[in-house]
Amino acid sequence: MKNLKGIYGITNDALLPESKLDFAVEEAIKSGCRVLQYRSKIKDWEVRVRQAESLRLLCEQYQVPLIINDSIELCIEVDADGVHLGKQDSSFEKARDQLSADKIIGITCHDSIGAAVSAEEAGADYVAFGRFFPSETKPEASPAPIEVLTEAKEKLSIPIVAIGGINAENGAALITAGADMLAVINAMFADESVAQRTAKLVALFN
Repeated sequence: MKNLKGIYGITNDALLPESKLDFAVEEAIKSGCRVLQYRSKIKDWEVRVRQAESLRLLCEQYQVPLIINDSIELCIEVDADGVHLGKQDSSFEKARDQLSADKIIGITCHDSIGAAVSAEEAGADYVAFGRFFPSETKPEASPAPIEVLTEAKEKLSIPIVAIGGINAENGAALITAGADMLAVINAMFADESVAQRTAKLVALFN
């Protein structure tokens, strides 16, 4: 289950209302999305549980890991495959204490090699760097230089995720620099052509 390489899709509440969520995600997975992160800012816990549980069943069907953004509690509740922790999220130690050893834990490191090395030493399963390009999801995020991926590849043995404004036109440079996975939101889910968009992204790894 921990084959962490390729396109890493991330859901978005605005782009994927509940009526479209499962269908769009299934289209992405069938077109080659290798990891899915459920990222929701919905405050209603029951809605988030319902959506995440439905996605877990879907991902399980296709043997694609489901990662929960920012919530150890939700990961445990729906028995997802892991959790992704950002700068302001729960600590890695808390996540590892509460989750079973087989669960995936990913850490956002922005542009910090030191943070990534520390994350690997602590037992993280992957690290994420970015943003690399202007991002519609997080326009205020600080940019990271592409060179950080090359340095990370030299110093780390765990998978490296690139995130931030990535699309089929600019993603190849990040793979060349050292990214094992490209995390995408708008490039995959911005309109109804999810299958075609995903296929173009997947082709970057071929």
